[in-house]
Amino acid sequence: MVSKIFEAGSVFNELSKCKHQRVVFCNDEDTGLKAIIAIHNTTLGPAFGGTRMWEYKTEGEALRDVLRLSRAMTYKAAISGLNLGGGKALILGNSRTDKTEALMRRLGRFIKNLSGSFITAEDLGTNNRDMEYIRMETEHVVGGHESSNSSNSSAITARGVFMGIKACLKELYGSDSLAGRSVAVQGIGHVGENLVHLLREENARVYVSDIDEERVRQVAKKTGADAISNNNILDLEFDVYSPCALGGIINSATIAKMRCAIIAGSANNQLADEDLHGQMLLEKGILYAPDYLINAGGMINSYSEISGYSKKRTLQLAENIYDATRVVLKKSKAESIPSNKAADMIAEKRISDIKKIKASY
Repeated sequence: MVSKIFEAGSVFNELSKCKHQRVVFCNDEDTGLKAIIAIHNTTLGPAFGGTRMWEYKTEGEALRDVLRLSRAMTYKAAISGLNLGGGKALILGNSRTDKTEALMRRLGRFIKNLSGSFITAEDLGTNNRDMEYIRMETEHVVGGHESSNSSNSSAITARGVFMGIKACLKELYGSDSLAGRSVAVQGIGHVGENLVHLLREENARVYVSDIDEERVRQVAKKTGADAISNNNILDLEFDVYSPCALGGIINSATIAKMRCAIIAGSANNQLADEDLHGQMLLEKGILYAPDYLINAGGMINSYSEISGYSKKRTLQLAENIYDATRVVLKKSKAESIPSNKAADMIAEKRISDIKKIKASY
């Protein structure tokens, strides 16, 4: 049952804009589950996307987020050369107080009913234990068992972002060396901390910030990075600004303040408005590495688990992000278009090409 807050017209307008294949609204009074599963595109393979649990101000805001996130997964898989489509599951609620075994298992039943068209994994607000509960109801889940390599996901994601940063440096300065370069990493979760280690290993000067000031102090002490306030990070000048927290950080107000040469981070949906803010970055001369391209390491790691895990192959796919980023940036420069638009065009072409092949079967 769709909540009354979802007005029929707005729902179908959102679906038409994003061109989703299927959106499932999951409601279960017994467990308190209220969730949305969005399947954007399955041309390249089954839709893959994590299960996120978050408190949204409105259900309409949740719908818009799951549609945008699932669409990004389609493009992420396409541009990374993976045989997966894009999807996302979103549970509305507080992950600390509302989450139960029964709730997660009920979501697993909804996923099972999709007959393999959607595969999930952990995401913001969920963990490996939650995937264990989902696995009790369906096999269409990554993680949650002894042979899982999901613990490696953050390291692989950080590796991909690292390669994206190096590709941007090469494009802008003619060298991808990080020695002496300044990088501000905002958001020191598992991915952010792994990224800081990689940057420091190549002698970059790294500044770290997070809403959790104690964690900032710990990571700074451990890695030799410089701790800075989350409140004034955009007032300072860096070679690279690397947002690794929540999305929407790149908007009209923040772009006006930015004094960096490059933006390359792991956060999803960094551009508050893809068309407007991608163009604003281009006009300001800031090189932007499309987030869904350089943060694809987590998806790559999960794809490896689905297809038969190989650490060497997984690392190789993540390091291929360097070349993929170079291709996007060159197209952006040659055609004078925002880098996020260039990435979209490359991803869309692969989907279109494979669709033609499948039509001939």
